[in-house]
Amino acid sequence: MPGTDLNSLVALLTVARERSFTRAAIQLGVSQSSLSRTVTALESRLGTLLLARTTRSVSPTEAGQRLLDQVAPKLEEIDAQLLAMAELREKPVGTVRISATDYVANQYVWPKLQGLLVEHPELHIELINDYGLLDIVAQRFDIGVRLGDQVQKDMIAVRIAPDETLAVVGSPSYLQNRPAPVQPQDLTAHNCINLRLPTRDSLMTWELSKGNERMDVKVNGQLVFNNSYQMLDAALKGFGLAYLPKALVEAHVQAGRLCWVLEDWFPTFTGHHAYYATRRQSSLAVRLVIAALRAS
Repeated sequence: MPGTDLNSLVALLTVARERSFTRAAIQLGVSQSSLSRTVTALESRLGTLLLARTTRSVSPTEAGQRLLDQVAPKLEEIDAQLLAMAELREKPVGTVRISATDYVANQYVWPKLQGLLVEHPELHIELINDYGLLDIVAQRFDIGVRLGDQVQKDMIAVRIAPDETLAVVGSPSYLQNRPAPVQPQDLTAHNCINLRLPTRDSLMTWELSKGNERMDVKVNGQLVFNNSYQMLDAALKGFGLAYLPKALVEAHVQAGRLCWVLEDWFPTFTGHHAYYATRRQSSLAVRLVIAALRAS
């Protein structure tokens, strides 16, 4: 049916059901003359009369009825699908996939989502721990969570956490028989617990700063993990020095299980942000998750 669009078929179907151009025009929100021209143009393209018109009524011709019998169910199916899609935007249904590091997931994401899941049992969350600076669109994630300066410029980002300070710590048992580092370069003589970064397939550099001075140190040691909590456990058990979020280790320092190392050199970074590709395409489920993560 070259040149025939859905609007013409909807116009024909509406007139046939209403048996009136006037009532059909009101239902479709167009003028009667415009509706008549649409149907006439459709008849001209098909080369056959589809509606029999009198001064009092309108009814499908045999050809018109045959077309309507074939087209009407398909138009109703399309309409039902569009309605279902509209309802999806009004209910937080489906799965929201989130990429975050293990520490951030435990500290800032999972605690804030628990109430949302109770309130909306039809909502599903997939929370994946990952240290790679992945492309959330290519990897089909709805939301990523990273430090503010790690978020790509073309993403929409909202802050969900305060600025993040990273700290170097070691256990009293580890430091008992070793001189504590005085300068960042002293770390190279220590058994340091490393973090593997999947994106660059490399070990995480320890970024340290003091005032306007900054130093990046590549450390070595017996252990490499891709999980902050295993690094913390190894540090607590005296296997070496670890470079971890200060908020994660502070309670252990206060309890005497760990000690600050190079405290004057602890760097602070822009806090974690939740980011996503576009507002226009985000579902209600994604918007509700973002709102929950932003909540203090």
